[in-house]
Amino acid sequence: MPEYYYSPTSEKETISSHSQSLPQYNKYKLSEETKEALKTPGFNMWQWEPNEVKSYIQILFWLKKQKQKNIILCITYFQMLILLEEMYYELGIVDELEINPIILKKFLIRVQEGYRNNPFHNFRHSFSVTQMMYVLIHACKLNEHLSIKDLSVLITACICHDLDHPGFNNTYQINARTDLSIRYNDMSPLENHHCAMCFKILSIAECNIFANCGTEVSKEIRGDMIILILATDMARHAEILDAFKQKIDDGFDFKSEEHLNSLKMILIKACDVSNECRMTNVADPWVDCLLEEYFHQSDIEKKESLPIAPFMDRDRVTKATAQIGFIRFVLLPLFESINRLFPEMEELALVNLRNSLVYHEKLKEAMDSQEADANKQT
Repeated sequence: MPEYYYSPTSEKETISSHSQSLPQYNKYKLSEETKEALKTPGFNMWQWEPNEVKSYIQILFWLKKQKQKNIILCITYFQMLILLEEMYYELGIVDELEINPIILKKFLIRVQEGYRNNPFHNFRHSFSVTQMMYVLIHACKLNEHLSIKDLSVLITACICHDLDHPGFNNTYQINARTDLSIRYNDMSPLENHHCAMCFKILSIAECNIFANCGTEVSKEIRGDMIILILATDMARHAEILDAFKQKIDDGFDFKSEEHLNSLKMILIKACDVSNECRMTNVADPWVDCLLEEYFHQSDIEKKESLPIAPFMDRDRVTKATAQIGFIRFVLLPLFESINRLFPEMEELALVNLRNSLVYHEKLKEAMDSQEADANKQT
């Protein structure tokens, strides 16, 4: 693997971590306020409520014992893991699927370890996508149309959808002829890899949260998760969105498996690109993270004489121009389509999307004005 790839946990470290016992910390007590906030798009994943001092001390002791280098980052991971755990319990997934609580903890920890330290495609992004799915489940009352098994697939697919992302997109994988593109014959190499990594974790007995589901149900869950994770490939965006729109035009049938699969694919796609549906103070840092990752890739592509996408070139794109086109031509049509089925989407997403578009248009106007003034002076 090229040295400029963001380094994942080494195989030796992964094997070692699997042999470690879970940290013996007191159960993190989420306030009712936090639990309710978790169900809203206004939830700020860049901030966390203070933990009990006693719990922090125990976590710090365990981390030092394990020789973790970034203690603050690890504490943040623990907080995210516990919030994800809350989702499984609150939605009734643990009870319905008879998930062993210790296995759930181990599964979530292994998944967190499976994410690389990329600027954007990292575990915090995984959490953000999952939290937005949790918001939609509650706000759109998806439990009235989907089984708890379906909800478990939606949440778990979101958590795992970018596992072991290398920080370089599919276009790079294909143009550079990486091992992933060769292995998956240029067909959604990253998404296929994320799927494989997910089921590699689930193949470990102590991490298999679906162990008590039975052979047939487990097979259904696997099939559904593959469909959803593969749907996050943006190369398939138009195909999936057009199919969903057609089903709405024809009259959406909540009793049809085909229609429900289309809905679930649209939902995970929407959550994957939902940052701009949040308040500006939450959404804005994500744009910076994504551009950092894009620019890093384009710098490498220039060195390797590979094709460069204009929206990833630091010499051709700005924060404002990147978001204006994305919001106008991708996000608004996507969420407006979902709004036809779930009117709740207007307040959940579309209001902030339109505000974000205005925000970035004004940002572009200010930058254009500054550039014009600078040109006059020269």
